Amino acid sequence: MRKLTLAFAFSAVSQSFAATPAPQATPTVQAATAKPLYNRLSRLDFNQRAVEKNVPLFWRNDANKDNVLDPDELVVVWGPNAVKRDTLVASSGFTPDFTTTYEGLLKPADLSKAPADDKKRREKVLLELAQGRPTLVENDFANASEEDKAVVRQMEKVALLIEKLHGRQLGTLAMGEKIPADDAASRALFFRNQGPTCEAPKTENDPDCNAIADKPKPRSGLYPADIQADKNFCDMLSKQKNSKELMGHFSAVVAGDKPGTFKAVPYNVFYKDDMEALAKELEVAAAAVKSKEEAPFKAYLTAAAKAFRTNNWEPANEAWAKMGVNNSKWYLRVAPDEVYYEPCAWKAGFAMAFALINKDSLAWQKKLEPVKSEMENALATLAGAPYKARKVAFKLPDFIDIILNAGDARPAHGATIGQSLPNWGKVAEKGGRTVAMTNLYTDADSQNALRDQMASLYCPATQALASTDPKPATMSTVLHEAAHNLGPSHEYKVKGKEDDQIFGGPLASTMEELKAQTSALYFADWLVEKKVISQEEANQAHIRDVAWAFGHISRGMYDASGKPKNYSQLASIQLGTLHKAGVLVWSKDAMAANGKDKGCFELKLDAWKPALDTLATAVLKIKGSGDKAGADKLVADFVDANDGWKQLREVITERWTRAPKASFVYAVRY
Repeated sequence: MRKLTLAFAFSAVSQSFAATPAPQATPTVQAATAKPLYNRLSRLDFNQRAVEKNVPLFWRNDANKDNVLDPDELVVVWGPNAVKRDTLVASSGFTPDFTTTYEGLLKPADLSKAPADDKKRREKVLLELAQGRPTLVENDFANASEEDKAVVRQMEKVALLIEKLHGRQLGTLAMGEKIPADDAASRALFFRNQGPTCEAPKTENDPDCNAIADKPKPRSGLYPADIQADKNFCDMLSKQKNSKELMGHFSAVVAGDKPGTFKAVPYNVFYKDDMEALAKELEVAAAAVKSKEEAPFKAYLTAAAKAFRTNNWEPANEAWAKMGVNNSKWYLRVAPDEVYYEPCAWKAGFAMAFALINKDSLAWQKKLEPVKSEMENALATLAGAPYKARKVAFKLPDFIDIILNAGDARPAHGATIGQSLPNWGKVAEKGGRTVAMTNLYTDADSQNALRDQMASLYCPATQALASTDPKPATMSTVLHEAAHNLGPSHEYKVKGKEDDQIFGGPLASTMEELKAQTSALYFADWLVEKKVISQEEANQAHIRDVAWAFGHISRGMYDASGKPKNYSQLASIQLGTLHKAGVLVWSKDAMAANGKDKGCFELKLDAWKPALDTLATAVLKIKGSGDKAGADKLVADFVDANDGWKQLREVITERWTRAPKASFVYAVRY
């Protein structure tokens, strides 16, 4: 409901999931005095092969351009099967252990010895993994203070516990134990996807793609397993006499005392042992913070520990909201927040995002702070009655550089690039806290892939204006997250009902994200009129926003269980509307900018603003008046209709998915 993701890694979801031993391969025969050669895999192939064999290594970059893996270019990534770097690299260079591992990586996955009835499944597992490009997020604390190092090490422990707790919510925690030790690829898939099922475009609906031989379909750990066979079980629960309690965000649902009844059990009772373990580790982290400058961070760690014991998250939210760019170097959010992951879209998922504050956010805060009340008035005008402009007190986005994501904050592909939290409660009503993640997708591999993807869909004239510079995307993220706090938001009520009661959980999530992203598109030109940004900056943002939508469209409109994909659907509604309005024009006989694909999109930037004004008005009115029929029509017209727009979405999907999606792995250097 309040996060922005980009659609443009491995190990197991629980600590009980045993580490896969390094592949034991016979080293290539070499002269006794010859040094092993580490140039027999390209950097990209090394990283992909490491994923397939569940080896927690990454070749950062080829700094000296010699196509040889050097010791200072090798990274050990975070996860439950992580190894100590000094077992692989010594002062004299690579150790024999690394040489053995490297030799094992040279050999592609061999399925010749796999059981005949399991070979097809394993082939599909490899295809699933191949659709993800391991993408490194690395932070260097080698020269940091001992206090900072202690904090980061403790957060790595907390992250593993969050993974375990979220695995219980997903209903996947124990499933990994069924994967044989020698099936490294399936173990890698299980960790990356936080469960056995496949999520990449070419395999998510393939019944043969599964990390486990008997191909189970997980049941949510938040509801009784026996009711989940009925796809309408969420609707059934919403009609119970105690539906308000059953739909509560911080509880699980269990069978009631009488047949056909149900009751809610608070998280701190349902997950007592896990939450107590997390509370203790957070207290250890708080004790490690000695500096007076980090008193707000220490206070949040202490408050969060208490919240995991009491299930009362508001005091922790208050401590968290008091942190910011001016009083702490750290960003940490460890709590249950978003609801997208579960079938009813009610229950908050446990997640951790740990980062460093990036001071560049002060520039955007300076730009938007003077006009945020005007931004609220603009959306209120678009929404019309019964919505009325509110006094807005939200904080503008802090920029953060991610160190580590875990639990519900660690998707298989892509990552959250902006978020406004919390979603509920008094702190949310006051505006909460908004962040933009600024160190994701900035690596050369991601930028090269984005350039190629845009060139396969844009006509030459539009591609000539496109940029892979992070600044336009960052601006859109800032505007998206700010817009979550403007206009008719999640907690806004129509006739006493919030949006999830009006629209239903999944559609409510789609409409809130559609409101935020459409507002972001609208505000770009609005800021030009206010002389906050230039028209050139707005146009670059428009082109990147359309590319962002291409990426989400390529993921499909529904997951394998039929659950709507919120971002994909909002992207289809936006681009379908722009296509219908003659802004996003398909030229079927023209060559795309890559010179290879026939047929391409031209973006008519001079027609952008009037089309966006119309779309923003429609979306804000639907949200502001609680118009479920209007929301359903948007989905019917631009998501479910079997028409020319659907055919163009298929073209978008085919071209965009040629490049593997970023699958983030995390590493810390000490």
